[in-house]
Amino acid sequence: MNIVVCVKNVPFTREADLTVDATGRGICTDNLVYVTNEWDDYATETAVRIKEERGGTVTAVTLGCEEDEEVLRRCLAMGADAAVRVDPGELEPDASVTAALLAAAVRTLPHDLVLTGVQSDDFNHGVVGALLAERLELPHVAVVNGLQIEDDAALVTVELEGGQDEVARVPLPGQATLSRRVSMSSCYVSIMGSAGLRASITVLPASGLGLTAADLEPALITEEIYVLSEAEGAAMLQGDATTVAAEILRLIGEKVGL
Repeated sequence: MNIVVCVKNVPFTREADLTVDATGRGICTDNLVYVTNEWDDYATETAVRIKEERGGTVTAVTLGCEEDEEVLRRCLAMGADAAVRVDPGELEPDASVTAALLAAAVRTLPHDLVLTGVQSDDFNHGVVGALLAERLELPHVAVVNGLQIEDDAALVTVELEGGQDEVARVPLPGQATLSRRVSMSSCYVSIMGSAGLRASITVLPASGLGLTAADLEPALITEEIYVLSEAEGAAMLQGDATTVAAEILRLIGEKVGL
């Protein structure tokens, strides 16, 4: 069982005062600590557990600069066997380009199962996993909170609305995005795992992955981000549905100058 886990190094922002950087299209990260994306940690734990139960290999893949190799070192310390960093060079990948680059890297690796977190802590788009599966032409299941491997398939539990779950059988090779910790036991980084600090990491330049200009064209371009100013208190609208709808339209018109 060869498993590829896609992971990401993200800034820890939960207790930080964020400011917009000089470009106006991102946040200042100079004083932020970077950590492994929480959902990707779940995916790595699950991959290592499956390897321990059924044998095989776990390869961690990330997209980023040399500083982002820290996330791969952690995966190696948790039990991954190999690590690959895709170097984007001068590219500024959005979710679509990220999926294209990761898919090109995964194609160079043996893979029976590809795992990712359901979303990232920084952008929270929640689409890279699905786009990756589409690129790889793999059957895909999202928002997975339970996973068991059979001989030629994965039995997965998928979160639905209203606290309901669905059980699906996905043929292998396949891909899944994990929404929470699947394994009851965690994979803790220990002194025994410190070999990951010395292990070699394969670097794949984006320019050498055989992608076309169209593949590397962002589908989403961020023009500006800004901090919302404090607004006045909420307005409570009274009346029947027609009256309330008309008032909402009037208020929206005022705000946008219509």
